[in-house]
Amino acid sequence: MRFYIYTFGCKVNNYESNMMKEKLLHHNFSLAPLEDADIFIINTCTVTNTADQKCLKLVRRLLKKYPDKISVVVGCSTQNNFDKYACLGIDILLGNKDKTKIVEYLEEFLRTRKPITNISPKRSLEFEDMRLNDYDKARAFLKIEDGCDNFCAYCIIPFVRGSVRSKNYAEVLAEAQDLALKHKEIILTGIHTGHYEDSGHDLSDLISDLNVISNLKRIRVSSIEVTELNEKFMDVLRTCNKLVDHLHIPLQAGSDKILKAMNRKYNVAYFKNKIKEIRAIRPDIAITTDIIVGFPGETEKDFLETLKVSKEVGFSKIHVFPFSPRTGTAAAKMTDVVSDVEKKERVKKLMALSIELESAYFNKFKGQEVEVLVEKSEDGKSYGHTSNYLEVEIPEELEVGNIYKRVL
Repeated sequence: MRFYIYTFGCKVNNYESNMMKEKLLHHNFSLAPLEDADIFIINTCTVTNTADQKCLKLVRRLLKKYPDKISVVVGCSTQNNFDKYACLGIDILLGNKDKTKIVEYLEEFLRTRKPITNISPKRSLEFEDMRLNDYDKARAFLKIEDGCDNFCAYCIIPFVRGSVRSKNYAEVLAEAQDLALKHKEIILTGIHTGHYEDSGHDLSDLISDLNVISNLKRIRVSSIEVTELNEKFMDVLRTCNKLVDHLHIPLQAGSDKILKAMNRKYNVAYFKNKIKEIRAIRPDIAITTDIIVGFPGETEKDFLETLKVSKEVGFSKIHVFPFSPRTGTAAAKMTDVVSDVEKKERVKKLMALSIELESAYFNKFKGQEVEVLVEKSEDGKSYGHTSNYLEVEIPEELEVGNIYKRVL
């Protein structure tokens, strides 16, 4: 049978969708465009209200348009909004547990034609072992961790992804060895990637061991909290030449008052000092970040502090998110709400700053020779990223997955 798979959300979801795809392909299912598929699979996201709305809208549209196709809906939005999905007539409805059993669920449904639902309410779960032999992009994601115990006031993810758990250390290394045969860059990913720990090994140990894989040229960490950048990690930053010149470190707010209300585990001074430590080791490293604007209680003064801190740190890119209240979180109960009009205005200002900072960072490297991992090649041009995540266009078609030297 033929299947189509659509993925919303984060790098973890992308990894899990690739895992499901690989399992299905190994069991005589074939990938097809949506209109030609017998099965459609939607891997959902619930990080914001907008994400939920997009997921529900697509599921409803596909159920209406393709009533004869087998429907499979999985992931964070189904985990968080079971009642909204349960009444839609979905054939196989899963949360974030047992995605590895996609083949078994489909085979059961094909045998019985009875709807299947599995939404685990538990936060305490074992790591669901997943393995990829290949990835459908030039850079390969490798999921090493799941779950989060931070309970930031705005975030629903600890409730839908469960508690922190990590992939077996030896299994991570084995999977990386396989992926490195076809991929020059591996991105270590998880819900709380920096909290990886297994058998006495942590993320720093893992990067050190990955650094000796001969075929692997780049190691990237999808995101890491500033509180996890300890001396051991700093040593890795000094000694592991394959760890890229790019770290994504969420700031979320440049006001100590708002950071405290968010239940973040640091203040602005701590964050800025840690960035100074990083740049003392790697002066030209790209630091990207996430910032939420319009969190309850955020005044104009608080927002101006965030703008000021962002300029002082000199981020190479800022991912800007307007605050989205998530039912069940502490922030959803806060009453000092920022208006949507004000949130939009603050988003606009912070995005303008991000563009300015991004341009300034890129211009630092003009005229320099850089190494570009080609991720797309078409219409006489190639596109890819450098180690420090500069996006580069090359005016010729080159082989996807290879690294080429070019002058910016």
